[in-house]
Parts: sequence; C-alpha cells; structure tokens
Amino acid sequence: MDTWEQTLGAGPLLGIAAGAIALILVLVIVFKLHAFLTLVLVSIVTALVAGIPVSGVVDTLLDGFGGTLASVALLVGLGAMLGRLVETSGGAKSLADTMVRVFGEKRAPFALGVASLIMGFPIFFDAGLVVMLPVIFAVARRMNSPVLAYGIPAAGAFSVMHVFLPPHPGPIAASEFYDAQVGFVLLVGLIIALPTWYVTGYLLGRYFGKKFPLSVPDILSGGKMADEQPANPAGSGVVIAILLIPMILIFGNTGSSMLASAGAVDAESTVVQVLSFLGETPVALLLTTLVALWALGTRRGVGGSALEKTVEGALGPICSVVLITGAGGMFGGVLRTSGIGDALADSMSNLGLPVIVGCFVVAAVLRVAQGSATVALTTAAALMAPAVAAGGFNEFQLATIVIATAAGSVIASHVNDSGFWLVGRLMGMDVATTLKTWTVNQTAIAVMGFALAWVLFGVTAGLG
Repeated sequence: MDTWEQTLGAGPLLGIAAGAIALILVLVIVFKLHAFLTLVLVSIVTALVAGIPVSGVVDTLLDGFGGTLASVALLVGLGAMLGRLVETSGGAKSLADTMVRVFGEKRAPFALGVASLIMGFPIFFDAGLVVMLPVIFAVARRMNSPVLAYGIPAAGAFSVMHVFLPPHPGPIAASEFYDAQVGFVLLVGLIIALPTWYVTGYLLGRYFGKKFPLSVPDILSGGKMADEQPANPAGSGVVIAILLIPMILIFGNTGSSMLASAGAVDAESTVVQVLSFLGETPVALLLTTLVALWALGTRRGVGGSALEKTVEGALGPICSVVLITGAGGMFGGVLRTSGIGDALADSMSNLGLPVIVGCFVVAAVLRVAQGSATVALTTAAALMAPAVAAGGFNEFQLATIVIATAAGSVIASHVNDSGFWLVGRLMGMDVATTLKTWTVNQTAIAVMGFALAWVLFGVTAGLG
C-alpha cells in the first residue's frame, strides 16, 4: 500500500463512487439488508473495483472503521450511560416540564435549539447531541409530539456551531490555511450561524415534525414506559448542573488552547495542561457520568448494583448505532484511500470560478465524494490557499471565505458520512427518512451559510 498509486482518472473514480452509493441505497431500501452488512460489503467491493491492492483492502477497511470508532464509540457509550441516568432518574422529565412551563408549549422546540446552540459552542456535534438526547426525547413525550420537531432544531444547532464557529477544528484549520484571524472568523461565524439555524434548524424542524410524525424511540428508556417516574425524581436544577459540566470542562480546554496560541499564556504551564486534559471530550464525559452516578443515583438512594444495571442497560441499544456509524466511516475511508476525493479536487480547483465560490464548490464536491466534513474542509482549504493568498482580501473577507468553505464541507450528508447514520439511528429513522430530513437539513445549512457568506464578502469588500 505504501507504494500504490491510483491510475484511474476523475471520471471513472466518480462513476465508482456514484455506483457504490447507489448500491448501498438499493440494498438497504429495496432489499432491506441490514445497514451494517451493506456498508461492509459495499466497502469491500468498492475497494476492489477502485484498484486498491487485495493485500491492502482489509487494512483500509479496518483503518476507516477503527478511526471512526475511536472518536465515536467512547462518546456515544458514555453519552448513552449519562442519558440513561438522566432518563431513569426522572430528571429528563423534570427538565422537560420546567422548560415547557417557562417557555411555553409552542416555544419548546425553540428553547431546546437555543440550549443546544449554547452547548454547541465548546462541545463537538456528536458529543453534544448524545448529551441532549434524553431532554429532547422527554420534551417530545411531554408534548406528545413527533421527535423530529424537537430533534432537528437541537441537532441542527449543534451542526451549525460545529461547522461555522471556532474553536471547532474545521474553521480553525481553514483559518490557518487562509491566514485569517480567528476573532474575525468567530464574529462572521456568529452572524451567519444564528439565522442559518433559525431557518434550517428551527423552522425546517417544525416542518419535518409535521411531515414525518415519528414517535420518540426507546433507545434510552430500554423499552420501559417513558412516563414511569421514580418515587423521588431528580430535579431540573440538578440535571442542568450536570449537563453544564462537560460544557465547562471542554470550554476550559478550548479557551486555554486559544490563549496559548495567542501567546497570552504559557502552553506548557501546569494549569493549561490540566485544563487541556480535563477538557478532552471523552474525559469530560467520563467525569460527568461519574458525577451523574452520584447525583442521580447514590444521592437518591439507588444502590450500587441497581446503578450498574442501569448503565449496563444503556449500552445494548446503542451497539447497532456504534457499529453502523463505524461502518459508515469505513466506507468513507475506502473512498478517501481510493483517491476519489483528490482526483475530484484537482479537477474542480481549475474551473476559474470566483475564489469564494471555488472554495465552496471544492469543499462541497469533496464532502459528497468522501463523507467527512473535516477532511473536505481542510483539503479544500489547503488546495485553495494559494488562490486566497493571491487575492489580497481584507480580514472580513478572509473570514467569509473560511465560512464559505465550511459551508461546502457540510452539504448533502449521506451514506458515506458517519454522522448520517448516527443521527438517523439515534432518532429512529430509516435510511429513506434520514435522506429526506437530515440530508436536506445539512444541504440547507450549506446553501444558506454560503449565500450569507457571499453577501458579507461583497458588503465588506471596501473595508481595510
């Protein structure tokens, strides 16, 4: 594999990618083959057809599968345990009742979305979503409403924050490639992210709730009656305090890292090192789960064996989610190794488009081809950096170009994106429904985000 080079051109590689995606959809939707088996099978076939040496096929599969699980399995597992504790303690229902009472029944989806926007500033998309799931489900049950009316506004909020705003890795990497100041990127990102969420997350989520009236899945309740409350349910204040723990820890990590990068503090100091360690997402979720075991279990008089059974029961239902998500990463890894993304990027970067449009298009093509938003964003930024540097743009314009590239990197989430499977399975959707909802949501985020970035690019042309 070290000496292997792809000899196929962009045309054949694009055909292979399109055929592989079509095969996945046919096997899952038409023949009802399990998504995990489908993704593994099609990954192998795609690798062979794309010319990856037989001796390297298994290693390619395992690299893609393991790389995805490394970032997803810990987060989903710990998040599921935390979610089960919040659910079974009665805390999720208590918080749902409080939110409905404070904000009103009609504003509950908006309130969930705003809470997710706040949590999504320091927390990565997948971690934030699994932490918020018990509250999302509880509010939907409390209102006897479709889960998507509440799930899409919350998931969309985490998505726009992850895509557009530092300190998330995508916009930070693009800022470095384009030599853009992070402060300007943060300002422009907020200007674009908030209205984009309102339209594509909140309003579109309400529409999806009516069009696809899916009931709340029992992935956290383990099949128990959702409205069964314990004798002494946890209060909403306790739940809010617990949910703030990972946010504070992760923000401590990202904040200290940004200060260290700016030279305001010593990156090697003990305080920065401790904050960085405690703010790593798996560590932050582990500590939060341990606190939840005490606050939602032991403190309420629930014994050790009962608690052990509670968190153990959280893992079974999410095994399918983890495996399918890993297999989605495996398929994306095969597409990346085959060179499909590189071939498309090389051909797209020479189209003669305006720079901001070219950045969006290259990132979008890479996203559709290989699935990973982070890979699409960083690769597109690296490819387009010389053109951006030659443009003589001011700081505001550079920030809008970062956002435009980020917008392209999130478009059209589909079967080669591990996040597609994560959201679909956690919210109880089949593949067809996930394509009609989550894929549309991500595409709407990309299009609206790019449109706003392009407008700001023109408006700020005369500055600086």
